[in-house]
Amino acid sequence: MAARAVLQVIEQGATLESTLTAEDTAGIEDRDRAHIQALAFGAVRWHHRHQAILGELLDRPLRSRDRILEALLSVGLFQLNDPEQPDYAAVSATVGATRLLGQPRAAGLVNAALRRYQREADSILARVMESAEARHSHPAWLIRQLQQDWPDCWADVLEANQQQPPLWLRANNMRTTVSEYAAMLQAESGLVTTTLAGAAHALKLETAVATSRLPGFAAGLVTVQDAASQLAARLLDPQPGMRVLDACAAPGGKSTHLLEHAAGGIELTALDVSAERLPLVQSNLTRLGLTAQLITGDATTPDEWWDGRPFDRILIDAPCSATGVIRRHPDIKFLRRAADLPALAARQRLMMEKLLPLLRPGGQLLYSTCSLFRAENSAVVSGFLAAHPEVREIPLPDDLPGATVTADPGRQILPGTADTDGFYYALMAFAPG
Repeated sequence: MAARAVLQVIEQGATLESTLTAEDTAGIEDRDRAHIQALAFGAVRWHHRHQAILGELLDRPLRSRDRILEALLSVGLFQLNDPEQPDYAAVSATVGATRLLGQPRAAGLVNAALRRYQREADSILARVMESAEARHSHPAWLIRQLQQDWPDCWADVLEANQQQPPLWLRANNMRTTVSEYAAMLQAESGLVTTTLAGAAHALKLETAVATSRLPGFAAGLVTVQDAASQLAARLLDPQPGMRVLDACAAPGGKSTHLLEHAAGGIELTALDVSAERLPLVQSNLTRLGLTAQLITGDATTPDEWWDGRPFDRILIDAPCSATGVIRRHPDIKFLRRAADLPALAARQRLMMEKLLPLLRPGGQLLYSTCSLFRAENSAVVSGFLAAHPEVREIPLPDDLPGATVTADPGRQILPGTADTDGFYYALMAFAPG
């Protein structure tokens, strides 16, 4: 199952989430489901290195119709590099999977490749590490772009991308406090948490657990949301009585946080272009006991859905390359290309242009992405500000968590610096003359 999921990511551009969801896991224990996911995510996370290793292990490249074997070997190599996995079990399970995948004749090839890696791992790794793509296990274009945008810390970013992410929670300030919920986690589940300065409602669990293990989750005491993502509500700071637009709302983490921040006292419009994803927003609202107006619509065509009443606050959490969340979604390395950036930037700028007229004079607009690239962040905002003298940048507070970097304009949070994901924020005020 893990090998099939990896194949669909590297060959068809599918997401790991969709491929794993499509697998028939009926009758499989939760522990084994978690193991399938760990194998698939690990193999995809390290696949660029695994490809280089396979180039050393195999006498000739695999045929295109045998790409499933490349995916299977990637899973096997991930297991062999896991110190908690016995080598003999990794080899045996990987060889056995050839039959289950309808490739029994490949058992000898798979066995020989993995046995050779066991014997020669040090020398093979020494050779493949000469390639930046293998050393960092990222595509070459992404490495080059990070080197260009963040010349002083690009290697740290790549290293952070390869780490297992923690589980960040957001305590619902309408129903509990961070300290109360931390004590509840410790007492009821034996889970220890840490807090983060600058993110008032955030709690970190070092090891992810199922939401069923989180006390009060179904009752709306807590939400799963990365700490860097939680900063949107703090920075936009909606106050009771305000009319607020979340222009790209699904799945609803920021929408619900905006409502919690104002104790439910704002009139929130949650807009999303995807009718299929809006039910996720409603599900989160219902669980938390919150209400909002949900609209299916495109942020770039407000004439089709806007009622003409201006907003006091607008959040544009724009669709982007998602390069700041690679540690959570390693398939992004295969789903994005350098050629995607101009089109993404153009749409991001268009969203800002089309939504600005919806903001009342004196209102504020927060632009955010989970991208690490200046082309989608400071470059987009710089162009927008230059074209609109009636809009001014609002400096962001100095106590944002982690090693935030002044992006000029806006601020960039780099992944790993405070064990958060990577995010960009720029806050602007509309002050027409």
